[in-house]
Amino acid sequence: MTDARETPRDEAREELEWERLADGVGRCRLPGWDCTTGLVVGEGAALMVDAGSSHAEGARLRAWARARAGGDVTHLALTHPHFDHIFGAAVFDGAEIFAAEGADAVFGDSGERAELRGDAVRQGLDAKAAEEAADTLVRPGREVRDLLTLRLGGGREVLLVNMGPAHSTHDLAVVVPGDPAVVFCGDLVEESGEPQAGPDAVPSRWPAALDRLLALGGEDALYVPGHGAVVDAAFVRAQRDALATRFGVSR
Repeated sequence: MTDARETPRDEAREELEWERLADGVGRCRLPGWDCTTGLVVGEGAALMVDAGSSHAEGARLRAWARARAGGDVTHLALTHPHFDHIFGAAVFDGAEIFAAEGADAVFGDSGERAELRGDAVRQGLDAKAAEEAADTLVRPGREVRDLLTLRLGGGREVLLVNMGPAHSTHDLAVVVPGDPAVVFCGDLVEESGEPQAGPDAVPSRWPAALDRLLALGGEDALYVPGHGAVVDAAFVRAQRDALATRFGVSR
């Protein structure tokens, strides 16, 4: 479902690095596809945003999160159903899994899972690892229709927002209010390259999704793209305009 990216590096030789974004909020940039995974820590609870591209990567992420949260991941939000963001989900046993409404159809359909497996192999994931992840793909326990407030304890609240079809047919954003607010954008925003528009993208609705992201986060928020460095509102606005031009979407 994704377009071609660089050939993945040897992830076993690279340590996961924590990038602090706000109090109790951070992320790491995974080796291979430079894919972001986020972590939001509450009191006795921890939310991970996306799960990595394989069971092995998911297991590393779970251990990474546990070391920083002081406990296991209790919630997992999947920003969109592409292999590099969801194939590690099965190792987060015990976590409540969230996705945008309709994503369950992708997770549960054998043809869709085969498509994900094929895409992963084409992008450079080991065929055995891709087959294992596709065959054991965990379906989300809760789908977000519009906006859901998740309370993680200690006064920590996180907003899960169904962004509608844009980069994919089922995009979900994760907004962490604060000073600054942190917005996990999934691949609605990309910094390390031009935004990827695969066969499941809905380009006509993508610029409007970025307008909504900006409204949710505000001018001073940190916007965390699915791939690349953290950006500001000006970057998101410029990418929205570039996408509108690229796909001929009038504003």
